[in-house]
Amino acid sequence: MHLHLPVTRRTFLCGTAPLVVPGRVFGQRAPSNRITVGVIGVGRQTVQVNLKQFLSMPDVQVVAVCDVDAWRLDNAAKQVDDAYAEQSRSGAYKGCRKFRDSRELLADPAIDAVFIGTPDHWHVPLSIAAIQAGKDVACEKPLTRSIAEGRQLSDLATKHKRVFRNDSEFRSLENFHRAVELVRNGRIGKVHTIRSGVPGTDVGCPPQADIPVPEGLDYERWQGPAPRAAYTEKRVHPPKSYDRPGWMRHRYYCDGMVTNWGAHLNDIAQWGNNTERTGPVEVEARGTFPPADSFWNVMLTFEAEYRYANGVRLFYKTDTPYVRFEGSEGWILAEYNKPLQSSSPAILAAKLREDEIHFPLKSDKQDFIDAVKSRGRTLEDAEVGHRTMTVNHLANIAVTVGGKLQWDPAAERFTNSEAANAYVKKAILQPATPGVRQ
Repeated sequence: MHLHLPVTRRTFLCGTAPLVVPGRVFGQRAPSNRITVGVIGVGRQTVQVNLKQFLSMPDVQVVAVCDVDAWRLDNAAKQVDDAYAEQSRSGAYKGCRKFRDSRELLADPAIDAVFIGTPDHWHVPLSIAAIQAGKDVACEKPLTRSIAEGRQLSDLATKHKRVFRNDSEFRSLENFHRAVELVRNGRIGKVHTIRSGVPGTDVGCPPQADIPVPEGLDYERWQGPAPRAAYTEKRVHPPKSYDRPGWMRHRYYCDGMVTNWGAHLNDIAQWGNNTERTGPVEVEARGTFPPADSFWNVMLTFEAEYRYANGVRLFYKTDTPYVRFEGSEGWILAEYNKPLQSSSPAILAAKLREDEIHFPLKSDKQDFIDAVKSRGRTLEDAEVGHRTMTVNHLANIAVTVGGKLQWDPAAERFTNSEAANAYVKKAILQPATPGVRQ
């Protein structure tokens, strides 16, 4: 059933919540002056990074959290209440609502926007449900599991006029932001080559025994749209822990680093190439997988080569996280957590004129909230997120099918391989030939 619920912008209607907080408790930070946000999925990345960012924003009020793991849900609600208690004049606050079922959170008209931080296989189904419920959406990367669901999501966000933000922070990192501005303004001349790298996955996992589902975990709901499989810890996440989850290495739920960190680095590559709303026209790739009996089965290493209609070639591989732009008059290298480098100090020292291309430099969360308030477009909306993920999915498909594939970015289909087109509409749930270099 599609929900079309009214949104009450910048109000705090608690419904069955414990209380309505009067403005005098927070002053200018009163809930009535903020965008109300519900957070769905409160695992490691959400509680350690994303939730902290929202809680520090004076124009945001986190009013609800949702998770299928009761321990994580309780912790997140306490994190919200403790943060607002510390900010309040009275030193007390107890108002964060808890939901085990995302459908109940989305049905609450008091919630303006949602942040989705679930495992990857839930990203698009929940984003679609949120859009249909009248919510603006920020969703963790990697945004999609297939090209077709990315197209569906982008079209739906446009149709319903919902603000959408693909939650990657790399456009907010000064060195990547600066690199793109310099490249887009011609400081390295005509771009002919882009190189991007992401960390590899160097661990396998032996076969796992089925074990009882831990108390407090709604495992059926956790599986959601994924194939049904018996519970084992390495398939989900360690109970009562925020350690790295096993689902990130299993293709029922995730595609590994090719899409995970690729959502960051190839977004920068697309942005600098001014192709963030289209894509390459050709791809060829190869990769390695764990042994056939490994429980974790995402691709370990890969190399992919793309060609764009403008003649630019993109070389994407497992390495360190970086993007390097090469042009007729020099190069620029942006690496994660390192200073920007270039073939010439003069390139990095270049001042941009007022009439040149400038991009706003702000956090991904502020970019989202600003757009919610203005009803404008975020710097990385659903279409941009979809196109970035398409680049990554193309590599995955090319490894699986083999050969040089021709891609039509307008029609979003392969023109020389029906075998490859079969994967446009679905995720690749198993490696084609595990343990073999394709």
